[in-house]
Amino acid sequence: MGQNDLFVLLVIVAAVFTIKLLKGPLGQAIADRLRGGPPPYPGMLEELDAVKTRLAEVEERLDFAERMLAQGEQVERLPGRGET
Repeated sequence: MGQNDLFVLLVIVAAVFTIKLLKGPLGQAIADRLRGGPPPYPGMLEELDAVKTRLAEVEERLDFAERMLAQGEQVERLPGRGET
């Protein structure tokens, strides 16, 4: 068996492996993704909306906390404040 024969055999084995792989669930997932198919599982969009809502609430709380901290710093800098 020569070097060319070994190369041809490896190419054939790789081609068969690739075809088997792409005809399975991985190939189906890739095809669905290329076609713009549905999300991986049905509840994903609803779950994403819930996460977005929670993130918006956390951002509001962070803004509120930042405003409270900024007001506290302003009060400490007022004249007559902290002097005894």
